[in-house]
Amino acid sequence: MREDVGISRRSVLKAVPAAAVLAAASDGILARSAAAAASSFPQPAVRCSAPGSPGVVLGQTLDVRFTDTLVPGYGRVTTRTYNGTIPGPTLRVRGGDTLWLAQINGLPPNPPEPPRPPERSGPPERSGLSRHGGHNRPHRPNSFNLHTHGLHVSPSGNADNILREFPPRTAEEAAAGAAEPRYLTTVEIPRDHPAGTYWYHPHAHGATAEQIAGGMAGVIIVEGDVDEVPQIRAAADLVVCVNELRVKDGKVPAFTSGEALAAVPPTFTVNGAVNPTLALRPGEVQRWRLVAATAFTTLTLQIVSKERKLTIHQIAMDGVTFPAPVATEAVTLAVGNRADVLVRGGEPGTYELRAKGVPVPLMTIEVAGAAVRPPMELPSSLPQGRPFLDEKDIANPGGDRTVVFHVDPGVFAKPFPNAYRILGSHPTPAADPAGDLTRDPAYGLFDPGYVNHTLELGTVERWTLRTDDSLPAFHHPFHLHTNHVLVTHRNGVRLDPPVWQDTVDLAGGRPGDTVTLLVRYEDFTGRTVLHCHQLQHEDLGMMQLIDYVRPRRPRGARWPGGRNRKNGRNGSSDPHPGVKPLMQRP
Repeated sequence: MREDVGISRRSVLKAVPAAAVLAAASDGILARSAAAAASSFPQPAVRCSAPGSPGVVLGQTLDVRFTDTLVPGYGRVTTRTYNGTIPGPTLRVRGGDTLWLAQINGLPPNPPEPPRPPERSGPPERSGLSRHGGHNRPHRPNSFNLHTHGLHVSPSGNADNILREFPPRTAEEAAAGAAEPRYLTTVEIPRDHPAGTYWYHPHAHGATAEQIAGGMAGVIIVEGDVDEVPQIRAAADLVVCVNELRVKDGKVPAFTSGEALAAVPPTFTVNGAVNPTLALRPGEVQRWRLVAATAFTTLTLQIVSKERKLTIHQIAMDGVTFPAPVATEAVTLAVGNRADVLVRGGEPGTYELRAKGVPVPLMTIEVAGAAVRPPMELPSSLPQGRPFLDEKDIANPGGDRTVVFHVDPGVFAKPFPNAYRILGSHPTPAADPAGDLTRDPAYGLFDPGYVNHTLELGTVERWTLRTDDSLPAFHHPFHLHTNHVLVTHRNGVRLDPPVWQDTVDLAGGRPGDTVTLLVRYEDFTGRTVLHCHQLQHEDLGMMQLIDYVRPRRPRGARWPGGRNRKNGRNGSSDPHPGVKPLMQRP
């Protein structure tokens, strides 16, 4: 059964007190200091909550359909979009606000499912197949859902629940003139949520890569303490959202083989334009919110001219503010990473934002005009976004978890011959444990009926991540939903200080990268996933199901940490609340 919620502004007004609702702002409203930038540099439309008024509801419609979109510097493309633009609107909120997102699925009916492969013996939930065919193959390309990537919010019910599906009309419904279905996502942002840069995108297994390769993504900004640092408040606040379009003959090809998307040369856009130009005065400081809204490619970014480089002062990673700015010549963003940086104009001239391995610039920076004298200052310290964890906090030192990204080539029949597995301490069991595991059709592949990790709230654990891919060009970014992780070691070297991330890049090689991290499971219960954020790999099975649960405890014992412990922060008495749409239809 699918959801269909007929949401209008009137229904939003009926559902919450009128004084608490803020309707979407007009397209002309931009972030307060972004207007200081050159008008020629594109910025996504901005929807924002009332300044200084926490606890409002930011209502926004996200209309998803195929759109004939002009990409400046490239031409017209026909692709799935949010509200007809690449990227979609930027959503600016504060801790304590609620995102009320009504999503219209205006896409065509899903194509018929391909013939179903023969069933293996065993119960349906362990068959390695969904009811609709092989679920670790691309399917239902016009179904989607919504993931608020990096936000520490509930993964259950109508919130950041990527186990939901928002299908389009069926062919019969479309022929009968039925209304396009609407779906509701309600995300309650904790009052103490770290201020920073996040993003949203579809996450329906089997359709994610194709949709994000067409530009379905948008930025979320949580405002807070770091924005009030005087040197940061004085800087222009600019979104720099990098999309990686895979466009051929004016459209994104269907994901019909392992090479269908990967073989298409990428077209990188910044805020929907190919190589836009940004003006920066000598001595001026700008804040750039760098977002890797890509599906395939890791970006190692530098700002260079023929003669020199501009120093990048990084102030946050994946939405979590550093204790102090870090001066660097390069910032690496895996697929899904974000970095907030401060950039100060130096010697006049033309500079380019370049990514290693990408032959063309992502954007051009013209340092020109009257110099700012004295030069704008950079902060020396920052309000740290999250306190660090310590290995002494680990509840069970013998219970370390491991994740190994592993590919077995040539296992299956074409067009998708490779098996993209997650091995380590909790792999999905094999269909035939006594057989050849390199040929097994289930071992280490995503199974929606099998929970790989049961994670107790309040617990701190240590994870070791590694990839055994031998080629450095093969990246497997690790993404855990709901809780950030603290990266403490990379390739055996301790990081000082450690870094909070929600997506951790692992590059192949001999040996491939190894990362050690600490994580505390906080506030929210429910089922969600961890996966490789190279999204073609995720669609083909490189994902695991996790279950955040209340800790087992003696009768009368107190809950460790957190706030609402009835069922984590979401307060439901059902440990796995299902989808409760406002209106259902068969």
